[in-house]
This record gives sequence, C-alpha cells and structure tokens, in this order.
Amino acid sequence: MNWDWEKLKQQQEGRSNVPPQMDELVKKFKKFKLPGGPILILILIALFLGSSMFYTIGVDEVAVVQRFGKYVRIGQPGLNFKLPAGIEKVTKVKVRRIYKEEFGFRTIRAGEQKTFSSEDSNVSLMLTGDLNVAVVPWIVQYRIKDPYNFLFKVKDVRGLLMDMSEAAMRLVVGDRSINEVISKREEIANEAEILLQKELDNAETGINIVTIEMQRTNVPEPVQPSFNEVNQATQEKEKLIYQAKEEYNKEIPAAIGEAERTVKVAEGYALDRVNRAKGDAERFAAVYEEYVKAKDVTRRRLYLEALKDLFPKLGKKYLIDQNQKNLLPILNLEKEKYGIEK
Repeated sequence: MNWDWEKLKQQQEGRSNVPPQMDELVKKFKKFKLPGGPILILILIALFLGSSMFYTIGVDEVAVVQRFGKYVRIGQPGLNFKLPAGIEKVTKVKVRRIYKEEFGFRTIRAGEQKTFSSEDSNVSLMLTGDLNVAVVPWIVQYRIKDPYNFLFKVKDVRGLLMDMSEAAMRLVVGDRSINEVISKREEIANEAEILLQKELDNAETGINIVTIEMQRTNVPEPVQPSFNEVNQATQEKEKLIYQAKEEYNKEIPAAIGEAERTVKVAEGYALDRVNRAKGDAERFAAVYEEYVKAKDVTRRRLYLEALKDLFPKLGKKYLIDQNQKNLLPILNLEKEKYGIEK
C-alpha cells in the first residue's frame, strides 16, 4: 500500500495546537538572529495574540463571530473579546445602514440627474394588464435585520434581491392597466413592497425592505406620440361624457319636477271634482227630502231661484204692454242691437 506522506503530514500539522499563522510567523523569526531572540519572539507573539483578541464594533453594526468557520455568537457595539486569529473570525455587518438598489436606471453621481442605460432597459420594460408596454423604473431601499441569515442562508443575497424585486414588480404591474401604472405609482409601490418582503422572509435572506419608490413611469419613446393621441382622444371622450351628464342632470330633474307637478294638479282637480260631485249629490238629496215634504212650495222656490240666477245673465230687459202697437218711436231697437250710441 502506498502512503500519501504529504497528506498525512498536513493532517498532523493541522492537529497541532499552534495556529498555521503563528507557525509561519515563528519560522520567519527563526531566520533572523537577534539579541535575545527567544524573548523577543515571545514578546512579538504575545503582542500579535493580544491585538487579534480584541476588536471594536461601531454603533451602526454588529459582529458575527465564527469559531473554526462555525457560527458562535453576535458581538454588540463597543469593545469585544474573542479567541486569537485562526480560531475565531469576526465579520462586521452594518445593521443600521440603509442600502439602495436601482432598477431601470443608474445614478451617476449624488445630486446629478439619473440616466437610463441600455443594460437596464429590459428590466424597466413591463407588460401591463391591458397589453401595453410601460417603462417602470423603481428604487428598493433595505437594511439587514438578521446578520446570521444574511451571511449564511443565501449565497448571493444581492442577486436574489434583484431577481425577486423584478418578479414582484412585474407581477403587480401585470395586474394593472397602463393608466393605473402611470397614475397610481404609490399604490403599486406599496403592493410590491408587501409581496417582496414576504418572498424575502420565505427565503430567509435576513433583509427588511424599508421602502419601494416608483420613479416617473411612461411608455417607450417610439410609441409616445401614439400614446399621447390615445390619451387626447380619451380625454375628449371623458369631456363629452361629462357634458352629456351635465345636460342630463339639468333636463331630467326638470322633467321629473314638471311631471310631478302635473300629477299633483291632476290629483287636485280630481279631488275637487269628486268633492263637488259629492256636494251636489248631497245638496240634491237634501232638496229632494224637502220636495217630498212640501212639493208645491219646494217647486215654486226652485223656480224662483232659477229665475234669480237666470235674469242677471240676460242683459237689458224691456217690459211692454201686449197692446202696444208701435215700438219704434219709443225704442230704437237697431241701435240697441248693434251697440250704436245715440
């Protein structure tokens, strides 16, 4: 049997209590011959170990401590202690810093106008629910809430965040019309934020979404003129509909009011006629009762009442003697007939 002596030697060295870094450091110092060599070497070793056993964490970060590559604990801000280098390793994670990812554009420099690049055009081009194409740039701001998951659960957290953000935004935009995508950006951003946070939590990324900010949404430049014409036609249509509704609101209530007034007049007239008929019937019944009691007297009274009502309607009346033969000298009947003044 052939033995791999080199591999066996490396395994034996790995079992040694002296870390590999310290072993190399000792070898380097053995090459130099200094006065008091062993003491100086021990002093340098002590300084190295001491400096590697203490570390400081800022107020906006925490430390993830690993012992031989295995997660051990979280170090809080301030001065902390750990085992020497080679045994425990410290990775600082900024948990209070807000990170930002841009989709569909790139900021060249802080304070300058954002520019769109050809590389990001495919990210921002999205198909809406009414089968229109929209340019939808947005920003995702996030911070690290779980350092352990952020470092060890996902290999490429940033890449996963980019892919999930794009998927969430496309899903939300795909359920909206082009007009809603342009006019309801805040509503779309809130819905995408909830959806993205849910997927990131399921993937155990250790990321907390602070906000999603939608930038100016529009249609691609080649179709911009046609889209403007469609918007103009839509606005004209809405204007005509508004005018029609305004005219409707004027005419219909007036017609309804006139109809109600006519109905009320008819009802009043009908009530008046009914009451008059009832009154006439009651009056006739009362007269009939009196007529039954005294027929001659009632008949004469009715005759005189009728003449009383009739005579005022006849105009001028001339009473002459039946023996009178010549009326012309007395009355000029023609003038009276035609209304000619004397």
